[in-house]
Amino acid sequence: MKLSARNVMPGKVVSVTKGATTAHVKIEVAAGFVVTASITNEAAEALGLEVGKAATAIVKASDVIVGVD
Repeated sequence: MKLSARNVMPGKVVSVTKGATTAHVKIEVAAGFVVTASITNEAAEALGLEVGKAATAIVKASDVIVGVD
């Protein structure tokens, strides 16, 4: 698969929490570094996401917002 996104982080699924319509998927991409994605329940099922399964977090963003107190 070819992607235009430059932020491609392979890792392992550490949790999948399904809600009414949305699943929160946590992927550990490095020791202690977890990326969380919100996707539809249907997408999580279609991808066969399960704890321990290999998955890739792909980030494509045109803006980054930073805040401090």
